[in-house]
Amino acid sequence: MTFGLGSFESDAGVESSPEVAFAARTAPEIRALGERDGSVLVLPVGSVEQHGNHLPVATDSILASAVAVAGATAVADDVPVLVAPTVWTGYSPHHRSFGGTLTGEFGTLLDLLGTVADAALDNGFDALLLLNGHGGNRALVDAAVTVVGRGHPGVESLGLTYFDLAAPFADEVRESDSGGMAHGGEFETSMMRYLRPELVRDDAPAAYWDEPYDLAGSDLLEGGPLSVYRPFEAYSESGAIGDPSLASAEKGKQFFDGVRAELAALLLDVHERNAD
Repeated sequence: MTFGLGSFESDAGVESSPEVAFAARTAPEIRALGERDGSVLVLPVGSVEQHGNHLPVATDSILASAVAVAGATAVADDVPVLVAPTVWTGYSPHHRSFGGTLTGEFGTLLDLLGTVADAALDNGFDALLLLNGHGGNRALVDAAVTVVGRGHPGVESLGLTYFDLAAPFADEVRESDSGGMAHGGEFETSMMRYLRPELVRDDAPAAYWDEPYDLAGSDLLEGGPLSVYRPFEAYSESGAIGDPSLASAEKGKQFFDGVRAELAALLLDVHERNAD
């Protein structure tokens, strides 16, 4: 359930950044790097699910892959780090009614992440970062961090949803009001217009995120303490939530550069904390 060299993983940097691509290395090279002091393996976790009429269904996987490769490449001279092929199957049952969605069951995906981590950590890595690209995977990745951590007490087990890294600077870039940066909204559409413009369509109907509970989330970066399950048609007729009309490649570059810098800083910190 991972992208190979001939698919989106290649698009996200295997060919352009072979120095950090797990899939581009030989087995002895991987083990040698994993056994270096303070080594880090990044495992992107995405999804294949509808993103309205204008974005491809692999958006979350494409973006998680691209951010992972960019952040790792930025510190590759100082950190022994590799990026594994992206696990593309996410937890997305709430998108199925729109079609175009490939989802797994929560328990199956948790087992998958744990099994992949077990095999990957045979190579001696000191830390594993699960880099998530899909909001519906948050609980899954949190649970996987615990599973991996308990199974590998000598390894630093970490999980992060990449777009949360934009929180410190997002207000300096965005134009939309609260609710405009959600599923297929200003943020994701801008990132895709920058990274993969040929995959973005012009037909982009969407609705601002309008959740009636004040304690629930209202935007991509404005999550609330209350969890609510609703099928996506309760929020949007098109399946997109937010304001993609305000998206641009220029904003996408600003968002991308910002999250890359934040991830690079985290990887350096993880390396230093796990080096003897």
